[in-house]
Parts: sequence; C-alpha cells; structure tokens
Amino acid sequence: MKHCLICDDHPLYAAALAATVAAHWPAVRITAAHDHGQAAIAASAGQPDLCLLDLGMPGATPRVGVAAIRKAAPAARILIVTGTRDAALMQDLLAMGVAGCLAKTATPAMVIAAIDMALAGGTVLPDWLGLPEPGPPRPSLSPRQAEVARLLAAGRPNKDIARTLGVSPSTTKTHVAQLLAILGVTNRTEAAARLLALGLV
Repeated sequence: MKHCLICDDHPLYAAALAATVAAHWPAVRITAAHDHGQAAIAASAGQPDLCLLDLGMPGATPRVGVAAIRKAAPAARILIVTGTRDAALMQDLLAMGVAGCLAKTATPAMVIAAIDMALAGGTVLPDWLGLPEPGPPRPSLSPRQAEVARLLAAGRPNKDIARTLGVSPSTTKTHVAQLLAILGVTNRTEAAARLLALGLV
C-alpha cells in the first residue's frame, strides 16, 4: 500500500488510525479528510490505494459520500470504520463496492487484519450484517487464509503448513498471526475451536 486516505471527523480517532497504519506500513503516505463532501472528494483525487471511511461525518449522506469517493478514486478499496449498526445501509454500501465494515471498537491487530483482507480483494463483513440480533462473527477469509485455517484446525504445526502450501515458515507465521487477529483469539487452540464453531473448516 502506497497511499491511505482516512476520512473521519474525530481528530483523535483519525490520528489513532493513522498511527496504526503507519506502524504497519512505514512507507505509506497518509492523507486525512474530515467530511463526506469536498474535502473527501479532493483527497480522493490523489488516488489512494485504501480509504478508511467513517459514516457519521458532515458534508453528505453515507451513500452519496461513498459514491463520490468511488467516482474520484475508482481503484481505491474502501473500508468502512464505524460505530453504526445499520444492516440496510451496509448492504447498500457493499452493493456499491465497498470492501466491508469494521467496528470502531476494533483493536489495532484487527484493523491491520481487515486492511490486509481488503487490499487482497476480500470482503470484511460485520458480525451483525443481515442478522436480527448480534451473533457470533463470521469473517470472510481469503483463499490462502482458508487453506491455512484448514491445516491449523487439523492441528498441523507451522513447519508442516509451510511445507504443504509451499511457502516459507515466516510467511506461514504471518498468515497464522493474521488469522488469529481476524478470529479475535490469542492461540491456535482457540482458533481451531472458533473455526469449527463458525463452520469455516
């Protein structure tokens, strides 16, 4: 990722997001905008690779704001970062091509994992989308993450997973760490149990 646009009208939260992104991608150029209107459109003209977008900003409605950013930067991956739970709105935004939604309560590790998924072409789905009540989260995994998940759930160690997938142990370690972050767990045993509970393996 070369360029990240952060659209959030809360300076402290925008700064925290910027710090999280910069810590993981030190060479990234970060641009900030604080509304859904002209500031976001002008910043989008810089053709960011990723846009982290809050929905509750002045300047335009969420649908109009997303449409304007997509028009200005059609190649950008847009990841909604919000505290709002509006299934109808989120379904509309997904239909417009956003890469998904992340809660503002997400940890830095979850933010990084969601960004990785979005940049890889995946979709980050909120746990509440399409459900009458909040339920257990069911993350969307990339094909490679799904392969790692299957082998991890089978109890295979990293060295075995690396050999099976034809990748280096360090790459496998990164995949496993991202998977733990996506699942919101801290160890392999919990990850295997969660994968089974969610029907992902």
